[in-house]
Amino acid sequence: MVLFTSFTKFPFLLHEMDAILRSEWKLFFVLQDMDDAKAYKVFTLIHLPLYTIILALLFSQYQTITFWVINIFLMIHAILHLFFEKYSRNEFKNTFSRLIIYPMGILAAIHLLLSLRS
Repeated sequence: MVLFTSFTKFPFLLHEMDAILRSEWKLFFVLQDMDDAKAYKVFTLIHLPLYTIILALLFSQYQTITFWVINIFLMIHAILHLFFEKYSRNEFKNTFSRLIIYPMGILAAIHLLLSLRS
């Protein structure tokens, strides 16, 4: 189960690297009208505390609740990307990005269901 758990969570870090390349900040209302150079810096810097918190919680006594929160987030995240498929500023309309985003949501749902059963 540990390997499966890691496989469902760490691709999120890969997606966030892809998100920088694909200018994901253009999908956020707060950042979308900001100059790209500034939005890139804000978007990227936000990820330092985000990664720190997530990784710290994954290896803490709060691991179980963290997995639940991340699973739910990944499912919502995949659904949001699906809804934004036709949005003109969405640059995730390629096979590589989709092979990261949608399997994460599906695997998160499977992991959540398996967690409920045990």
